[in-house]
Amino acid sequence: MFTTRPEIAATFGAVASTHWIASQVGMAVLERGGNAFDAAAAAGFTLQIVEPHLNGPGGDCPLILHDAKTGMQRVICGQGVAPAAMTVAKIKGHLGLDLIPGTGFLPAVVPGAFEAWTVMLRDWGTWGLRDVLEFAIGYARNGAHMVPRVVSTIAGVTPLFQGEWTSSAAIWLRDGGPKAGCLYANPVLADTYERVLREAEAAGGSRERQIDAARDAWYRGFVAEEVEKFAKSFAALDASGRRHTGLITAQDMAQWKAPIEAPLTYEYRGHTILKCGPWSQGPAFLQQMALLAGFDLAAMDPVGEELVHTVVECAKLAFADREAFYGDPDFTDVPMQALLSEAYNVERRKLVTDRASLELRPGSIDGRSPWVDHNAASRAGRLAPGVGEPTVSRMGVSGADTCHVDVIDRWGNMVSATPSAGWLQSSPAIPALGFCLGIRGQMFWLDESLPNGLKPGKRPRTTLSPSMALKDGKPWMAFGTPGGEQQDQWSPLMFARMVNHKLNIQQAIDLPAFHSEHWPSSFWPRVAKPGKLVIEGRYAPDVATALRARGHLVDIGGEWSEGRLSGVRREADGQIFAGANPRGMQGYAVGR
Repeated sequence: MFTTRPEIAATFGAVASTHWIASQVGMAVLERGGNAFDAAAAAGFTLQIVEPHLNGPGGDCPLILHDAKTGMQRVICGQGVAPAAMTVAKIKGHLGLDLIPGTGFLPAVVPGAFEAWTVMLRDWGTWGLRDVLEFAIGYARNGAHMVPRVVSTIAGVTPLFQGEWTSSAAIWLRDGGPKAGCLYANPVLADTYERVLREAEAAGGSRERQIDAARDAWYRGFVAEEVEKFAKSFAALDASGRRHTGLITAQDMAQWKAPIEAPLTYEYRGHTILKCGPWSQGPAFLQQMALLAGFDLAAMDPVGEELVHTVVECAKLAFADREAFYGDPDFTDVPMQALLSEAYNVERRKLVTDRASLELRPGSIDGRSPWVDHNAASRAGRLAPGVGEPTVSRMGVSGADTCHVDVIDRWGNMVSATPSAGWLQSSPAIPALGFCLGIRGQMFWLDESLPNGLKPGKRPRTTLSPSMALKDGKPWMAFGTPGGEQQDQWSPLMFARMVNHKLNIQQAIDLPAFHSEHWPSSFWPRVAKPGKLVIEGRYAPDVATALRARGHLVDIGGEWSEGRLSGVRREADGQIFAGANPRGMQGYAVGR
């Protein structure tokens, strides 16, 4: 089968990510004796510099890890929570908004990325924080290669930066702004990380103690103080068309710590899929596989219309349940056991016919009356083209997308991480720190009674969704993708093709892919496009014809437009394999 590049084969270690620089940084750490956790953290901090339009220090990072020493898998939830002052009464009642805007300070939540990376490094890594951060600091200080998408993103928000968010202009429009292919630095961010290290090292003591001192500097020290000071003093124009100051405080940051949890799992044809909890969209992957378990995917053409139709119709049911039931389990009772049960999925599977559904159909669990947003489709009709994901448009609204990194080391440790948010275009840059705040709060509904309804201290139901899988009970693969709602559409497709059609990572990534926009988006303005199915342009013309005949509203995208997947896996003979997305000419896998 044709692939754009070979699947990487190794025995010492491998790294795959959405940017070749991050992959090389991770591999450099492995070569210098670091383990997978050291390498993933170094690559993650580097991604903040080389993909600033896709993630940043003020963003989030859920990750799944496998510890070869203990044989255990854990989730670190680097998804920050709503500030204490972020209430329905404040936003809907006092400010008069029906949706939390998709830009500015109002949707800012506690930044979780720094906590996730440093907790993993402290508890599972071996390197000191300075060694891990030196790569990111070097690129921030001396300049990183700017890919064209960074430049085009900045171009889209230049009027906003010049007219409103002048602190962002000071960083991203300096000397005319970055040029594609040139080096561009963020010296203010370099200074921030250097100060964090100085304060950490001044604490003395063990590696772990210094990492904790760095976390204190971030969440209970100068970083938190600067976050509160600027967010409260500057009223930022946001997607509502109005100006609002932020609700986040230093106290919000000081009180939060990243939870460490057991992953949710589902058994599929000898493989155990591991995902984050229902505070993410991750369980939608598991629900899709529970539905697809009743279909013979192996007998279907991997690029045929029958497989596309079957997978999409199962996705519609899983994501309808996401809308109805998922939320932070610390605040809401999410019936995951029932949603993944065989009895439930036998009944749900009957809804998959040879016709495309144009309805949003959540199931019913324990007599609950599931609520879903039925106004999303009408919102789509009222909005001008280009508003919302995935294009940069008015007032900075952007489908800024995400990053991903996967690592396996020579000892068998594994990491799958999906850092995102804190995009350069998400909120005004904090002048003293050189980075923006994440705006994941836009994903809450302004109704406390809903599973994903806003409450202080609650995690918004994020789209971020790293993946891991065991094979015959042994750790096998770490994988994932950026893509908002598409993350748990592209990842299950990759996994299903590997398991059912015996493809390797690169083959599964390179095959043409697709996605649905049937259900409400998690991003402002929360639109849905019932029945819409986007297929990559490399599908045979008769596939689109057949799908339209089934009732799908088919759009044909570019030939290489669907997916930004990467993955690493370890087979029983000790060989390590890796692959990465060729789309966009950015993602790479490395290993030896």
